[in-house]
Amino acid sequence: PIRPRRPGAGGGRSGGFRGRGRGRDFPGTGRPRKGYKGQQGRAGVSTAVIETNHGTIRFRLDPEAAPETVRNFEKLAGSGFYDGTLFHRVIPGFMIQGGDPNSKGGDKSKWGSGGPGYTIRAEFNPRPHKRGAVSMARASDPDSAGSQFFIVTTDSLFLDGEYTAFGEVVEGMDVADKIVALERDRNDCPLSEARMLKVTISQ
Repeated sequence: PIRPRRPGAGGGRSGGFRGRGRGRDFPGTGRPRKGYKGQQGRAGVSTAVIETNHGTIRFRLDPEAAPETVRNFEKLAGSGFYDGTLFHRVIPGFMIQGGDPNSKGGDKSKWGSGGPGYTIRAEFNPRPHKRGAVSMARASDPDSAGSQFFIVTTDSLFLDGEYTAFGEVVEGMDVADKIVALERDRNDCPLSEARMLKVTISQ
């Protein structure tokens, strides 16, 4: 499965933490710059709009932090790839994860393992994994992300330098909070749907 891991959550093929990733991807010490603002307030920056059955989440994309990741997300959203997928993994006090095309089907054993048929290179950057951060999910290989992403609902700075953060929620964190609080099974799959009805990109 493709998923971010909390400390103490184990490793295996789900992807435990592997040091600081790769120095070529994350400059300096591997810690976010203090007060990092990314693309906040800059004109011409795209916003992703996720319409769910629980409400709408909007997040600002940060091409300065992760240009290839942003281009990939915009391409997938523009093609309708995300429409109908689920937030298939929710962990209170941590994050909600979605973007797996396998979640359009009813076989839960396949949820968390799907993607677009290719992977993209990691772009570890100074954007911190604070509440509202949007980041790419991956397996143990840093370059294994494809389409799955997660929204951080509680500050999770232990993820910094390990996952590619590429955006920040600007509206709808109450919706993310509603989704992360859904009753779930032992695999962290919500027992009731949290479906992305439509995902679009606006300027």
